[in-house]
Amino acid sequence: MARLTLIHPDDATGDAAKVLAALPVKLNIFRMLAHAESCVLPQVRLGTAILSSLDLGHRRRELLILLVARVEDGAYEWRQHVPIALGVGVPQAQIDAIEQANLADNAFDNAERALLAFGKQVIEAVRVEDSVFTEVRRHFSEREIVEAILVIGFYMTMARLTEVTQTDLDPASGMTVFDSFQPRDTSA
Repeated sequence: MARLTLIHPDDATGDAAKVLAALPVKLNIFRMLAHAESCVLPQVRLGTAILSSLDLGHRRRELLILLVARVEDGAYEWRQHVPIALGVGVPQAQIDAIEQANLADNAFDNAERALLAFGKQVIEAVRVEDSVFTEVRRHFSEREIVEAILVIGFYMTMARLTEVTQTDLDPASGMTVFDSFQPRDTSA
């Protein structure tokens, strides 16, 4: 049971009420985040940008999110993002390798191994060794490297939110939320 009360959408006020009303699924993570009424909208906007408009791409983003969940023991994020990862084309073998902390597995290509080694050092040490940075730079643009750092930081924050507050796990609905954050083609 969560350490803090989950805000019911009918009881939310201000930006928290707007955010919860707009979500297709009222996941507990958002109901917990609603306590920070002045931060909930900017946090959700950042999460939306991360899920919808990175040059880094969906598959690589999900690899990093799963890495954060694995390293941080973020059960909530793992539950929600495994289906998203599968939905955007991450092979089960890569998910299994991350779950087993086997980041050098042959399931990953050289760019993915470089990204995961980079991500692991960002998560665990904050700083990244020169050799690891040089390797990630061989495969990724400056924009993608900064995006990777932002993905990691965002999901480290969300893991801390859910783990510290012991937010109750929802059924996996992350793909529904992910789909709702994708840009719509309005030209048709």
